[in-house]
Amino acid sequence: MGVFTITEEFTSPLPAKRIFSAFMLDIDNLLPKVAPIKSVEIIQGNGGPGTIKKITFADGKLQSLVLFYKINSCKYLKHRVDVEDKDSLKYKYTVTEGDALADGIEAVGHEVTFQDEPNGGCKGTHVSNFYPKAGVEIKEEQAKADNAKAIALFKAVEAYLIANPQAYA
Repeated sequence: MGVFTITEEFTSPLPAKRIFSAFMLDIDNLLPKVAPIKSVEIIQGNGGPGTIKKITFADGKLQSLVLFYKINSCKYLKHRVDVEDKDSLKYKYTVTEGDALADGIEAVGHEVTFQDEPNGGCKGTHVSNFYPKAGVEIKEEQAKADNAKAIALFKAVEAYLIANPQAYA
């Protein structure tokens, strides 16, 4: 089977640059404040494109963190930063390893972009590309249900920023 792609749009009352700075550029520091994360460590690189990060989950549970991953007994995942464009507020990364990936999934690529809305706030777009192992078919309903987990993480970051107006201002 080929790559399965799903696109999700979401909105926020916050400015695009503030959300991008928190959600994409400083997520290593912010993530443990809003999700069950034990640690985020850089395995290779300097944080920009080409960097490989390992995320270790607290108590082995991923809960509602990211897309298309097992919920129970998840200990870690590794992802590679592919694009970090501060001017166009675009960030791409690929989850490449870890017991967080669902059976039959080789990798999951994510592209997140933000843009300000004319009347305030911003709109975000999240595109996920699921790369199955040979012979595995990805079901759309499962991908959509799991995609909601990424939006839940975004909303957790948004809630943190609203509750902490000086953060990333």
